Amino acid sequence: MNGLRARLLGFSSSRRVVAGSAASRPPLRGAGLGVLGLSVLLGACAASGPAPQAADPHPPIVFVHGNGDTAALWLTTIWRFESNGWPRDRLHAIDAPNPLSRDDDAVPQAARTSAAEHREFLAAEIDRVLARTGARQVVLVGNSRGGNAIRGYVRHGDGAAKVSHAILGGTPNHGVWSRPDFRPGNEFNGTGPVLTALNAPQGPQGLEVTPGVKWMTLRSDGNDKFAQPTGEWIGQRGWATGVDARGPELRGADNRVLAGLDHREVSYHAKAFEQTWQFVTGRAPVSSAIAPEARVVLDGKLTGLAGAAATNLPLAGGQVRVHGVDCASGERRGAPLHVRTVGADGVWGPLATDALTCLEFEVAASGYATTHYYRSPFARSSSVVHLRAARVVEADRAAGAVVAMTRPRGYFDLARDRMSLDGRPLPGIGPGVAGLAASRLTLPAGATRTVVAEFNGERIAVRTWPAGEGRVSVAEMHH
Repeated sequence: MNGLRARLLGFSSSRRVVAGSAASRPPLRGAGLGVLGLSVLLGACAASGPAPQAADPHPPIVFVHGNGDTAALWLTTIWRFESNGWPRDRLHAIDAPNPLSRDDDAVPQAARTSAAEHREFLAAEIDRVLARTGARQVVLVGNSRGGNAIRGYVRHGDGAAKVSHAILGGTPNHGVWSRPDFRPGNEFNGTGPVLTALNAPQGPQGLEVTPGVKWMTLRSDGNDKFAQPTGEWIGQRGWATGVDARGPELRGADNRVLAGLDHREVSYHAKAFEQTWQFVTGRAPVSSAIAPEARVVLDGKLTGLAGAAATNLPLAGGQVRVHGVDCASGERRGAPLHVRTVGADGVWGPLATDALTCLEFEVAASGYATTHYYRSPFARSSSVVHLRAARVVEADRAAGAVVAMTRPRGYFDLARDRMSLDGRPLPGIGPGVAGLAASRLTLPAGATRTVVAEFNGERIAVRTWPAGEGRVSVAEMHH
């Protein structure tokens, strides 16, 4: 089991967490009471009426993904909370139907949402979680654009009464750029209407956070592609953005730096989990390791595209076949473990498996490529194993085979990561700030064979499929 655990956990980081907490509130901490102190407290409660409700040791946590992303990105974070004793039914990752922001927040755009629409969806999800759990408040944890929705809900909605803690990872709180001469109405412009309203001073101290909620931001020390002084990652090479690495910080929050991590890792990495757990509970987690379960049940949604826009809307009529495969070669072992034609809800499962079986998810839908997703063994059960159908790039049909390697919870970094695809450096990944989560390898026509993808100790073997048949192989990393 120790070998399994090491293989599933990926890498560990020795980078130091640098914490800053100017004008922040301290985390919740337990306090001992002597006999005299206890008797005085009980007397005061008796004199003033019923005792206040005890603090919830496991408040519901609502996880909010970033721009264009899905609830699936919180998979390993949820596993880490569960492995430290947080009840599974109190961990809820939302899946915004149209997760992409508009080009101009005030102008309707197909398959995209305004900041207000995003906020309203979050509000409805929070009410649903509170009703289901009977809790008074939730903890909100957001990555990137998800932090905008959280801030908007607390400031413009009724979130101040329903939220105890808010943790924002990599949220561009002061913009990806901050200048009025470039896309002035965009949600990510620090001088635009969305962020100007969110950052307007609040409370007697003129803070950027709403009083009554405990706030924490997590940011990189310079490896966040969307917190850069120049605009290479937004197609404006050499152009001054008006922001820097400190952009995600907020006046009045506990602002912490996770050295070396990238835009997604500041939410999804084990180090981000450790800081989140400590901020909410007032103590360190027992471990950031993921404890495997003997019996694993997987489920999720199949989604697709609206034009060129990624959506989280169900792809009814699509078919999902799940195969157990040999972990060394990617070759299928026997008949499919699970076959389902997806209905109106998009749900493809459930699938019962274990923490030792490597899997291939074969996704087929009209108008899409037949995509073969290869995954490492799933250490624990999950209901957010979401699958998004992909379209064939016409230029790839002339290739013999196409193999992609993806890392949804972080980017590839040449200076930091040990990685290869088919024994070679990842195509298209260059030096500098980490900003790409996918690499594609095209192969000439030939016999079907095994291609191995490796990333910081996680190894996935995939089989090639004929690109001319509209098929593509994807090695999707857990870590």
